[in-house]
Amino acid sequence: MNRSILIVICDFLLLSLLTFSTDLSHMANENTQRTTKVAVETNTVVEPGQDLANVMKLSLEEERKNREQLQQELAQARGMTNQQQSQLSEQERENARLQQQYGLAQTNLANLNRQLENHSLLEQESEQKLVLSQAELQKQAELAAALQKQIDQLSKSNQMALTEKQLALADKQKLANQLQLAEVEGQAASERATLMQQEVQVARVENEQLAEGFKALATNSSQLKQEIQENRALAPNTIFSDFVSNRVETSMLAARPAFLGFGGDKTKNAQTILVTDGVNFFALCHVQDTPLSLWDPGTDWDKLTGTLAWHNGQVAIHSLGFSQQDPRVVMIPVTPAEAKQLGCKVYHVAADPYKFQDAVLVGADEDYYGECNFQIDMETPHYLKLDRSLLRGLFGKFNPSRGDLVLSRTGELLGIMVNDTYCLTMQSFATRVSFPFNQDLTSQHTGGTLAQLYDYIFELPPRLQ
Repeated sequence: MNRSILIVICDFLLLSLLTFSTDLSHMANENTQRTTKVAVETNTVVEPGQDLANVMKLSLEEERKNREQLQQELAQARGMTNQQQSQLSEQERENARLQQQYGLAQTNLANLNRQLENHSLLEQESEQKLVLSQAELQKQAELAAALQKQIDQLSKSNQMALTEKQLALADKQKLANQLQLAEVEGQAASERATLMQQEVQVARVENEQLAEGFKALATNSSQLKQEIQENRALAPNTIFSDFVSNRVETSMLAARPAFLGFGGDKTKNAQTILVTDGVNFFALCHVQDTPLSLWDPGTDWDKLTGTLAWHNGQVAIHSLGFSQQDPRVVMIPVTPAEAKQLGCKVYHVAADPYKFQDAVLVGADEDYYGECNFQIDMETPHYLKLDRSLLRGLFGKFNPSRGDLVLSRTGELLGIMVNDTYCLTMQSFATRVSFPFNQDLTSQHTGGTLAQLYDYIFELPPRLQ
């Protein structure tokens, strides 16, 4: 029965008992004679509603305790909510600060562009003035040459007559004065041209400085934009769509002679991605996605061949290496030219694998993906432990297993699942041993090498095997 209904019923019964008790007491007082006093010694009688009141008090006390417990749980939930809200607000403020810095950088870039245009206009005007000054100087030089020619002609005619000579001398003096004036004006024009050249040179220097500032601002703006992109978490759907568009098809064949129907060639096709640490380029997969097996005794193969393909591009596999950190992770090296020939996206290894608490796990050969959390295991520093209690599949039958790829929320590669719980972080591309392709492997005894790698895996802690 509901506790509230029980309390109402108990209250009603208690009031009824109290009313009935009061009526009986009143009737007794009316029937008793006032002059007669009877002293009767009786035992102490418990009030009729006392037990019911005690029951009601116990019920109310239990209700109060439950209410206090609920209030404490509510306070704890509010505290956790406030803490999460504070973290979210801090992240939003950081994003707003980066967006503000990016907007300020864009404004400064626009201002520098306008200043560069203004200085370019000033430089053009200075060059035009310089051209005009040079033209004026040329004109003055031509005038001086003409005057000098006239002086020479007058000098030849001085012999004709004294009067004519005097007149000629006067004209010559006048022309000399004009020539001197023209030389002064020519010198002034030359000085103005020199000054104009200096102004043009200064304007060029200022333009070069503005250009350098423009380049520096553009570089800072690009770095700021890159920082914003590196700290922005991508949606899992975007990460998976990008993976589907850029995964590479691997095809490998391991050959050996068959005997009485046993042995023979073995082929394996799988899907993977190209990754890089900035220097080296590799196709990354689990050993189960190759024809090879880590077992004791291992299999001796005579020859290995294979290709990597994406859309219409295809390159041959030159070798296959087993990771120094965990031999179950296989790396297929490719050159930068081969990566360019394939044309697919090359994923970068995450520089900070612990930037985000959650990650996106993608099935390499099966079309499923989902969000999951990874925990740091101090006893296994090169591995991340999958928190299977917080798995949330988004597409397909989500069942994480070995060989699945783990991508960060920024779309970078965190690592590869070596079993269904632990992910090896790709902190190094060093190999423990490599097998060449398209060569005779009979003398290399691949079976013994595979058995040694199996022994190494068998010596790992049981949770990593």
